[in-house]
Amino acid sequence: MWWMMGENGGHYCSKKSDDLCGSQESDRGFGISRLCCILRGVDLKSILFLLIIVPMCVLGVYIHGLKISYFLRPLWESPPKPFHEIPHYHHENASMESLCKLHGWGIREYPRRVYDAVLFSTEVELLTIRWKELYPYVTQFVLLESNSTFTGLPKPFVFASHRDEFKFIEPRLTYGSIGGRFKKGEKNPFYEEAYQRIALDQLLRIAGITDDDLLIMSDVDEIPSRHTINLLRWCDDTPQILHLRLKNYLYSFEFPVDDKSWRASVHRYQTGKTRYAHYRQSDVILADSGWHCSFCFRRISEFVFKMKAYSHYDRVRFAHYLNPRRVQRVICNGADLFDMIPEEYTFKDIIGKMGPIPHSYSAVHLPAFLLENAERYKFLLPGNCLRDEE
Repeated sequence: MWWMMGENGGHYCSKKSDDLCGSQESDRGFGISRLCCILRGVDLKSILFLLIIVPMCVLGVYIHGLKISYFLRPLWESPPKPFHEIPHYHHENASMESLCKLHGWGIREYPRRVYDAVLFSTEVELLTIRWKELYPYVTQFVLLESNSTFTGLPKPFVFASHRDEFKFIEPRLTYGSIGGRFKKGEKNPFYEEAYQRIALDQLLRIAGITDDDLLIMSDVDEIPSRHTINLLRWCDDTPQILHLRLKNYLYSFEFPVDDKSWRASVHRYQTGKTRYAHYRQSDVILADSGWHCSFCFRRISEFVFKMKAYSHYDRVRFAHYLNPRRVQRVICNGADLFDMIPEEYTFKDIIGKMGPIPHSYSAVHLPAFLLENAERYKFLLPGNCLRDEE
C-alpha cells in the first residue's frame, strides 16, 4: 500500500512510501520527502477546491464586490432622519394669497428677489431648459464653470463657447470661470467640488445678493418648477432653508425612478451664514417641486465623459463600461450604466428597485419649454432612447 489510515483517521506514509520518497533525501533533502508524503494525503476534492472554487470566489468578489457591499448596506448603515414634508398646493387659477395660506404662510406686499446659482460642466441642453423654466421669476442667473472636472480631467469652457445661445438672459447673467487646481496625486474629487462651490459663494457676492433674497442651490440637472419659485418669492415666513423634493428621472423623462431627489434647496440668504452647498442643510422639504434628470444627454460621448468626470468615477470599474455600444444599449433598456445595486437603506427597497427602470409614456407636467420645443429635445421624451454618437 502507498498509504494507510492512522488511528485517528489521519493519513500517514507507509514504509514503502517512505522508502520511495526518502530515496530523494540525499539529493533534495528531507523537506521534499515530507512534501511527497503530504501530497499523497490530499484527495481530489480538496485539489479541485483549491484550484477552481477558491479562484472563482476571489474573481466573483473582485467583479461584484461593490454590488455585494451595496446590497448589504442595510446591515451597516442606518437610513437618515426623515424630512418633515410640507404638502405642495398649486393650481394656475388659484390666487397666490390662497396658495400661501394653504401652506401656512402669509403673503408679501412684493416678491423677493431670486438668484439661481449653478456650477456648470457640459449640460447645455438642460441648462437651456432650466433657465427657460425659471426665467420669469429669477432676478439674476449666476454661473461658474471650470476648465477641469471634479476628477481633475481638463475640459474646455463649454458655456463660454455657447454663450451666444443664452442672449435671452444676458442682462441678468453673472458669469465666472475658474482654473482647475490639477493637483497631482489628489484622488478625492470632493475636494475639487468643494473648491468650486466656495468660488461660487464669491461670485454670488459679486452678483449683488443681499439678505432675505432667495438663493436656489441645485445642480444644473435639478430643475425647480417655476410655480414653486413663484410661490416661495411671494409667501412670507417660509423656512430659512427649504429642500425641494424633485421627481427623479434617468437618461430622459421616459425613465422615472422615484420622487426621492432632495439635494436641491432654496435659502433666504443671510450674509456671513449662507454657504453654497449640495448636502442636507435642514429637515424641511417641499413636496413635488420639480424634476431631476440625471445623465440626460443628447450624445453618447457626453455620457462617457460624465462617467469619467463626476465625483463617483470610481464606479467605472472596467473599461468596457465606457464602450459606446454598451452605453446605448443600457440607455434603451433603462438599466444602470455602472451595473450597480440601487442605493437604498432597506432590503425591501433594494429588491423592489433592482432591474431596469420601467418605461413611462407620460409627458404630463414637464417643463413648458421642453414641450414647446419637442422636436429639438425629443431625446428627452418617451420613445426616443437612441442617442447621437458625437
